[in-house]
Amino acid sequence: MALIGKEDRETIRKMFDQEFVNDVTLVMFTQEFECQFCRETRQLVEELGEISPRVHVEVYNFVTDKDKAEAYGIDKIPAIAIIGAKDYGIRFYGIPSGYEFTGLIETMIAVSKGESGLSQKTKEALAKLETPVHLQVFVTPTCPYCPSAVHLAHRMAIESDKVRADGIEVIEFPHLGQKYHVQGVPRTVINEKVHIEGAAPEGMLLEKILEAVRPAKS
Repeated sequence: MALIGKEDRETIRKMFDQEFVNDVTLVMFTQEFECQFCRETRQLVEELGEISPRVHVEVYNFVTDKDKAEAYGIDKIPAIAIIGAKDYGIRFYGIPSGYEFTGLIETMIAVSKGESGLSQKTKEALAKLETPVHLQVFVTPTCPYCPSAVHLAHRMAIESDKVRADGIEVIEFPHLGQKYHVQGVPRTVINEKVHIEGAAPEGMLLEKILEAVRPAKS
């Protein structure tokens, strides 16, 4: 049974035809056993590849293709790396279902364009980054505010080579929810030490990024 309905497929196809600039590759990591949503995630990715010839799909085994996983920095599954003209460091861990599916489509379009759409102020601030930034946005499929938080983080990664951004479906990774004290979603964790609750606007996320890279006072 298809995960993406016929009408949705046609809508997505039209969006890709109209808005894609560069082709997009979805690099998915899975394994046959001990992964609750790997099969569904793989099916979803493959169906997206069927919708448009501009969407390419690569599927790797997390265990036997260890070198590939390490090359893409993948440390848990199911995982999707969204690659455009280059690898912007954009990842999604877990199945992007529910509201997160819309966010995945939006990110694919942004990656295809290679344009973040961020304000000039944000672009200038990110251009000055010297310290790597890791954004982890914890989400659930039923959260209507989560896609915007993930998409904003992904846009930051498109803009700066210093930024990498993960969307993480917290129900599938409860140990990370405990580690990062995720009581509600979306929750964005920056470089393991700074966090934001809720779908923060662009300016607030930028402030928190700058706070995370600011040297600690001695």
